[in-house]
Amino acid sequence: MLLLLAVFLIGSILLPVLVRWLGAQAFVIAALVPAAAFVHALTRTPDVLDPVTIPFQDYEWIPQLGLHLSMRMDVLGWVLTLIVTGVGALVLLYCRWYFHDDAVGVGQFAGVLLGFAGAMYGLVLTDDLIMLVMFWEITSILSYLLIGHYRRRAASRRAALQALLVTTLGGLVLFVGAVLLVVEAGTSSIRQLLELAPTGPLVDAAIVMLLIGAISKSALFPFHFWLPGAMAAPTPVSAYLHAAAMVKAGIYLIARFAPIFALSAPWRPIVISLGVLTMLIGGIQALRETDLKRILAFGTVSQLGFFSVVIGFGTPGAALAGLALVIGHALFKSALFLIVGVIDRQLSTRDITELSGVGRQAPVMATAAFISIASMVGVAPTIGYVAKESTLTALLEDALQGSMWGWVALVGVTVGAVLTTAYGCRFLWGAFWRKKSPEGAHMPETAWPDPPVGFLASPIILAGLSIAAGIGAPALGVALQGYARTFDPALGGTGHLALWHGLEPALLLSIAAIVVGIGAFVLSIRSGWHRRPRLMRFTAADVYYVTMRGVDRLSVLTTGITQRGSLPLYVGTIFVVLLAAEATALVGAAPDRLALSAWHTPVQLVVAPIMAVAGVVSVRARKRYTGVVLVSVTGLGMVVLFATSGAPDLALTQILVETVTMVTFALVLRRLPSRMGEHNASVGRVPRAILAIGVGVTMALVAIVATQARIFDPISLDFPQLAYELGHGRNVVNVALVDLRGWDTMGELSVLVLAATGVASLVFVTHRADLLSATRDLPQTKRRRTARRPMVETPDGLRFQTPENRGAPRAWLVSGTQLKAENRSILLEVIVRVLFHTIIVVSIYLLFAGHNGPGGGFAGGLVAGMALVMRYIAGGRWELGAAAPTDAGRLLGFGLVLAVGAALLPLFFGMAPLQSAVWEAEVPILGHLEFVSSTIFDVGVYLVVIGLVLDVLRSLGAEVDRQAAEMRTRRVHV
Repeated sequence: MLLLLAVFLIGSILLPVLVRWLGAQAFVIAALVPAAAFVHALTRTPDVLDPVTIPFQDYEWIPQLGLHLSMRMDVLGWVLTLIVTGVGALVLLYCRWYFHDDAVGVGQFAGVLLGFAGAMYGLVLTDDLIMLVMFWEITSILSYLLIGHYRRRAASRRAALQALLVTTLGGLVLFVGAVLLVVEAGTSSIRQLLELAPTGPLVDAAIVMLLIGAISKSALFPFHFWLPGAMAAPTPVSAYLHAAAMVKAGIYLIARFAPIFALSAPWRPIVISLGVLTMLIGGIQALRETDLKRILAFGTVSQLGFFSVVIGFGTPGAALAGLALVIGHALFKSALFLIVGVIDRQLSTRDITELSGVGRQAPVMATAAFISIASMVGVAPTIGYVAKESTLTALLEDALQGSMWGWVALVGVTVGAVLTTAYGCRFLWGAFWRKKSPEGAHMPETAWPDPPVGFLASPIILAGLSIAAGIGAPALGVALQGYARTFDPALGGTGHLALWHGLEPALLLSIAAIVVGIGAFVLSIRSGWHRRPRLMRFTAADVYYVTMRGVDRLSVLTTGITQRGSLPLYVGTIFVVLLAAEATALVGAAPDRLALSAWHTPVQLVVAPIMAVAGVVSVRARKRYTGVVLVSVTGLGMVVLFATSGAPDLALTQILVETVTMVTFALVLRRLPSRMGEHNASVGRVPRAILAIGVGVTMALVAIVATQARIFDPISLDFPQLAYELGHGRNVVNVALVDLRGWDTMGELSVLVLAATGVASLVFVTHRADLLSATRDLPQTKRRRTARRPMVETPDGLRFQTPENRGAPRAWLVSGTQLKAENRSILLEVIVRVLFHTIIVVSIYLLFAGHNGPGGGFAGGLVAGMALVMRYIAGGRWELGAAAPTDAGRLLGFGLVLAVGAALLPLFFGMAPLQSAVWEAEVPILGHLEFVSSTIFDVGVYLVVIGLVLDVLRSLGAEVDRQAAEMRTRRVHV
């Protein structure tokens, strides 16, 4: 099971590549993954049905937190696994004909859909409650991506965000409930929780929170509004997520804990009352919709309320019937959604007012729809009929024994069955019947182009399984008894599934519900009730939008009060809070912590005054660039202090950072006035001076206290030995960065990526790639390909290499035709061009030498970045484009992925994350060579740093140059 979970993960990663190669045919390969999981679940059936041999796997994931990747396939998990994997395989197969090969975003869609199937597979099988919450949130995130697949449509984006907010809010409440339950029971194992059956006020609070998570996921009132809105998603998403998988997660959670919590004080009032209310709201609204998908969507809302009542009722008979209902719903509702997808795909409409006579032209599809509706309504011999009869029997028995909640559930389910029949008839009438116009004449039949045979395969199979499951009800009932027996036997018998229970009251109720439902449908059509305006002045969706508008207005109000647009105000507020907090702590500091040493090395006596004087003079500087240079003096002073204190790595890194920072400041200052205070002169100099002095003195005291605050020997004293024994390196600084303190470095890499993205987003309008000006008039995809071609010298000047000019000599300096003569320095360009590759080689040397000597990925990346800086300064953005013809985002992303991969790879070999391994070999000529796996992590750092520098040059340099050139051009034309 754990292996199959890993296959889902790997398959979802590889699937976008397969779609790029094979087009929509890759969905056939994708369907093999859930199909394999389905077959595996079938082969474990004998073990599942035997309580002694229930399949169980456990892997200790995070021992410190007690988290286990544990998978347990009992009867409930087995049933949901078959639904998730079986329907998932058929939906993926259906996608083969639903999507065109050239459709936008199909690769991402395929990967996310398969990943969602894997997350659901883990959710229904995990035996760890905390892991269940993690899978729960993964499904919410992936469903957001699937619902919002048509990202250019506002309705899709709005529906995706709505679903994400509702389900993740419920997920957060679920997480709190899970933590309370784990703390109270002392274990996160679901199996042990079911055995312990904890009770008490804290457990009751946890139960309420678990149910809030369940009803938000399964779209029960008051969270029912997100499911119909999610119909903006592609039809395969609706068929899988909103019929067979995602919405079943909440029902699964109710079913999982009903055996021990169904009789607790908060359970039945919440589950039954909200379930009945949801069933009625969804059924009534389904009778008023004209979109086939929305009819099914509100029908699904109604059915989910039905399931929560039955499967959460708490008796063995209701549990058996509820599990059969879940199976039947997965079959008939996913089949109906897929049929709607065929209609929409063939006719480009789902509006029942535009469809007429489709059933006569598509008899096979209509038959599959009739069978599925029959199962939904409860007509023999479908599984829906069997489950419905068992449900009414179980509820009637409990009600006759005097249970108030039994009567509430029975009446609610019966009325819900009437509405189910009514909107089931509306669906068939709307999709397949030949209709009449308001004047009474028959509407012309809608022209029906026959779809590919494979397109209908999945709904036909699902409809056929509805009948097969109904005929095989006795055997199915035996298989599901294992779940029913987990309930208290004192609450009644487990019941049984059969096609014929005899002439019982349940049969009469079922027949009456069908007859009344048909009458209600006919009456709604003839009376025109379904066309009346909304029944209530507001709906739950209106409440959601009002709430969101209130949040938006509150955020605008808060931002208007706190964000005044004054940078001095922001910085001053930060410094005031810092001063107040730190000064309070310093007042209570012990006097013995203020011991000082005059100096450690004589160099400090020379460098420190220079740094202090530079800082004071920078405050008095009137020109921005002068201030920047003076501030840099303090950084260069730190270089000297590091170098003379035995820290060459830090000195090397510091001087590179100072240089890159200076270049960045210089790029920014080009767009600012040269003199400070030119537009807005500084005001309140005295308060600013007092605040600045206070912060400076406070930070100096903090540094003094911090250096004297250590009580025990620092762990860094053991770093040299740890670096050599664990990290296999002699450079303590570098080994600490990539091994001993690797997670800190991982966080810093994330910050670098975010910083680069933030800088680029402030400058670039559409994309972050700086494409050469010679190609800006071409389409974007062609521009990217062209920008990677070398430039050659032709009689017409420098041109990109093409098959026609392939024999032309390669251009050595590409900025000659772009820069003005007065802005060029041929000497500088030639020197930089000659030194560029040497500097890159030096940077690579520092990368690999840093494990045992000065250097490392950060220093090497900065050196390579400096080479790019030189190319840009010498030849402008054209030289930069020739030196690095790729997107900075790719370097950032690939570097981060490489670093994360190097951190996680040891897990697959039973080692801790970031644990290093070393390979040694004797190589001819080169001699003895060693390679440490942490070097891969360092390569990721190297690429991220280069990507950061390149992004800064592309955004603050090349893009600003281009925008300035466009502005000058516009001024000339004006």
